[in-house]
Amino acid sequence: MDALKVSNLTKHYKDFTLNEITFSLPMGSVMGFIGENGAGKSTTINAILGLISLDKGEIQVLGETMKGELSQTTKQKMGVVLGEDSFPLMMKVSQVGKMLAMSYENWDNDCFEQYLKRFNLPPEKIIKQYSRGMKMKLALAAALSHKAQLLILDEATSGLDPVVRDEILDILFEFIQDEKCSVLLSSHITSDLEKICDYITFIHKGNLLYSEEKDALLERMCIVKCDKGQLKELNQTHIHGVRNRTFGTEVLMERKDVPQGFVADSANLEDMIVFLSKRGNLE
Repeated sequence: MDALKVSNLTKHYKDFTLNEITFSLPMGSVMGFIGENGAGKSTTINAILGLISLDKGEIQVLGETMKGELSQTTKQKMGVVLGEDSFPLMMKVSQVGKMLAMSYENWDNDCFEQYLKRFNLPPEKIIKQYSRGMKMKLALAAALSHKAQLLILDEATSGLDPVVRDEILDILFEFIQDEKCSVLLSSHITSDLEKICDYITFIHKGNLLYSEEKDALLERMCIVKCDKGQLKELNQTHIHGVRNRTFGTEVLMERKDVPQGFVADSANLEDMIVFLSKRGNLE
């Protein structure tokens, strides 16, 4: 069973359309959800959470097909981190556990307190006194403390130092080890995604570009360096993006489409975001 299945998700706004987004998150895996600002990532996540209505398409979460909103049974199995301000700012952290114990049937306060210690979060401080990074860690600790099977994290590592980010990635890796839990992780920190993700889903201006295994995607894509004359030799339909440099041009392509004699370097996820955001330059 897939932890999450999105089929032909469409949502129209006055100046933006999320256009037939389709992807599946297999159980026991981590999917990186990427794209430039305004690509439609938050709109997609809001649709998955039932916060906005669909114009078209279907969403299945942990085997349940969403009809308006998810059942309480399925919601209980989800952990969500959408930002740093998840709880009232004047609330003490020690009160957060008591509040959530009334909301989640499987709330594990011992687990929550262990995460507070692991993240060095003083329980008697009010949340307003926490830094942005501490608030994010608190939200993550809460999401991990009620036996969730699906975590949906929107920029959960943003604002954290590299040491803490690495620790959070370790925790997410632990979370999926029993192969019954999954993570959808939206982030602009592509180095984090390359470390932990099994799959990558990439959207651009409301359209799905890729959704596949991360390693296969990184192996398939490459950067070709050329001059203007060589650029004209390339099949324009094979070019995914162009970046002009002072001393030449770089082109994002699939390795199989690179003509003999051209030099191709590996492309990482950050390269792909930069190049693919310039797709309009080719259209």
